[in-house]
Amino acid sequence: MGKHTLIEYIDGMTPVKQFPEFKAGDTITIHYKIKEGEKERIQQFQGIVLQRAGSGKTETFTVRKMSGNIGVERIFPIASPFIEKIDINKKGVVRRARIFYLRKLTGKKARIKEKVY
Repeated sequence: MGKHTLIEYIDGMTPVKQFPEFKAGDTITIHYKIKEGEKERIQQFQGIVLQRAGSGKTETFTVRKMSGNIGVERIFPIASPFIEKIDINKKGVVRRARIFYLRKLTGKKARIKEKVY
């Protein structure tokens, strides 16, 4: 058994949850399972998607939110078993796939146009 076939075999075994389609500029809420000792609880992380990187099971996405005056970014693997669900709050209109320029902007300048349906 070759190296690639073994990886493909293992990839085929692990189920991946289906999440709604989202892209950079969208505001989403991630319901994330956290284990504290014996207890398990679900924490929500709401922010703007800065980028989606990779493909398939190794895909990740970066979400940024402002907590007080501090910007908090978190990278989530799309195949993480700890992600309970993802809600899309707003569809943003941006012209690029990676919106890192948002890091320099604060307040009203950091607003993203919303897609009107």
